[in-house]
Amino acid sequence: MSTESWPPKLKEWVAKCLGQMTDANREEAQTELKQVIAESYANKTLWTTDWDGVQLKSLMPKPPPVLSTHSHLKRKLNENHSSSNKKTKKGSVSKAAAANALDPDDAAALNRRAARFQREHEIERQKSSRPFNNHTSPYPSPYANPQLYKSRSGTPATYDADNPDADPNVPNWDRFTIVGTSQEIFKDYLRLTSEPKPEQIRPYHVLQETLNQLKKRWREKATYNWICSQFKSLRQDLTVQRIKNEFTVTVYEIHARMALEVGDMVEYNQCQAMLRNLYELGIPGKVEEFTAYRILMLLHGRNRSDLNLYVGQLTEKQKADPAVRHALAVQRAIAMGNYHALFDLYMNAPNMGAYIMDHFIDRERIRALMVMTKAYRTLQLTFIQNELAFDTPAAAREFLVEHRAGFFTNPNAPDADAVLDCKPAGPQLATAYEEKYRRVQIKGAV
Repeated sequence: MSTESWPPKLKEWVAKCLGQMTDANREEAQTELKQVIAESYANKTLWTTDWDGVQLKSLMPKPPPVLSTHSHLKRKLNENHSSSNKKTKKGSVSKAAAANALDPDDAAALNRRAARFQREHEIERQKSSRPFNNHTSPYPSPYANPQLYKSRSGTPATYDADNPDADPNVPNWDRFTIVGTSQEIFKDYLRLTSEPKPEQIRPYHVLQETLNQLKKRWREKATYNWICSQFKSLRQDLTVQRIKNEFTVTVYEIHARMALEVGDMVEYNQCQAMLRNLYELGIPGKVEEFTAYRILMLLHGRNRSDLNLYVGQLTEKQKADPAVRHALAVQRAIAMGNYHALFDLYMNAPNMGAYIMDHFIDRERIRALMVMTKAYRTLQLTFIQNELAFDTPAAAREFLVEHRAGFFTNPNAPDADAVLDCKPAGPQLATAYEEKYRRVQIKGAV
């Protein structure tokens, strides 16, 4: 029974049950969950059951244990029997402690105690009062200078007592947000090891100009290492100032595409992870494009469980997008072993999908050749070139030789006329697949 055939209400109910499980009841609850679904499937009531009203017995709160009358009376007798001894001991101990703690001759101890009470009283008073009142804190605050820590609009932030919608229990974090004052367009990336200083951070309008200049430099063929350092510095300034808007999304999207173009998967995965968080906040961007990239990356890592979960959460709008449709078609071709369709999709990948497919296309070529060498005795090298999307017959020959499968019936013939001998090539391809492609390592994966 595939979960794809489940009604949406059942999926929501299963997700709710899984979220309520704990380590103590997980095994029992999962067993009961499977039993309930199996019975409903057998009775053909998956679509008619009101799943919102179904409650697993193993997830219901258990009543507290009730002590028997005999044990309750026995415990009470023991308590009464030992109460007089306890009171006697407690009285003697408390008297001795009071004599030591309240010794009038120990002035230092009395001063320390008074200071502690004063400090605790001050903390309680701050908790009970409205946030950010003009009282003096007993502790030094790094945000004491209002000229350095302003709201994102550039003006000092204060609690709006006239706003009836303002919650006095929610801190106004904008009051403590740094607004940079640096006017430098370019700045190399350095990891922060201390509290950021406003004079080292670029404000929002400077960051916008920085992005424009970086795009111009990229078109002028600037080195990627320099561009990457500048983008990481730009991202850092956005993070420090807590700027999360469409401009932030644009910065991460552009950096992710540049990283894909040069094969820097560490930076790409960092950008992809941040973009997912920004999209979940409802900030608009190229959601469908990067959804397709995410699917292809999961195919690259062969992470089937995460892939199935992610695909199952796609909306109809996302599935209708050409890039997402292409990524789902790639998933289907790989799952079915349809290498002809796979390499046709590779040659016609939208956006920058081919850059991600480059990372796993050799693995799929080996898998396709393993099937082809079992089905044929000989194969024309030009046929392999066309079927597996090699640029030239020479590239196909080089690929076979690299994987120790370069067995040809006419080894001295030109590439256009070369014929692969499939019988000796097949075992070598299987060995190469096990050695080189069985495990996948993705740098910077999150």
